[in-house]
Amino acid sequence: MTTTVRLLICDDHAVVRAGLHALLSSAPGIEVIGEAADGPAAVALAGRLHPDVVLMDLQLGGEMDGVAATRLITAQPAPTPHVLVLTTYDTDADITRAIEAGATGYLLKAERPEELFAAIRAAASGQTALSAPVAAKVMAKMRNPGPTLTVRERGILGKLAEGLGNREIARALHISEATVKTHLGRIYDKLGVDTRAAAVAVASEKRLLA
Repeated sequence: MTTTVRLLICDDHAVVRAGLHALLSSAPGIEVIGEAADGPAAVALAGRLHPDVVLMDLQLGGEMDGVAATRLITAQPAPTPHVLVLTTYDTDADITRAIEAGATGYLLKAERPEELFAAIRAAASGQTALSAPVAAKVMAKMRNPGPTLTVRERGILGKLAEGLGNREIARALHISEATVKTHLGRIYDKLGVDTRAAAVAVASEKRLLA
């Protein structure tokens, strides 16, 4: 006997939600039990409806994006839903952030319906489901990992991007100016740059400021 996968859809575009709802409702073994237009609604509905899988877009309107919503949903007490990301974005940073937040799979919206159906069923059983281009990026990143910044270094880099000087960064983060300089030196080394502007440019290109 085939178990029905109970699915919650989260996407901030009403037309996309409607299209996904119609498509997925036609798939054998999949039942759409709810829709959310933003992150907070997805978190709340996941806690109330206990879906098997949450189909999550990454770019959502409001202050909570899909990664933040994924992190909160996967931290909920059992039965904890599996989160399957469905997005148009396939940058290394987006993929890494989603997986680190607890996503079971990562699919692109260009996938064929049959691939989406299969990924949802796989995610429901806890199996990893990745679009081919995403899987290739994950493998490439594993073979040649890019710069890894600590939480503190990311915080300083974020303030740098806001145009703050060392003294202002130190005040904002409640650390000494000398500590800021030390962290900046490490950030420059990791990014392969030697100026503040270059650090911000590289960090922006590599999506390290999110």
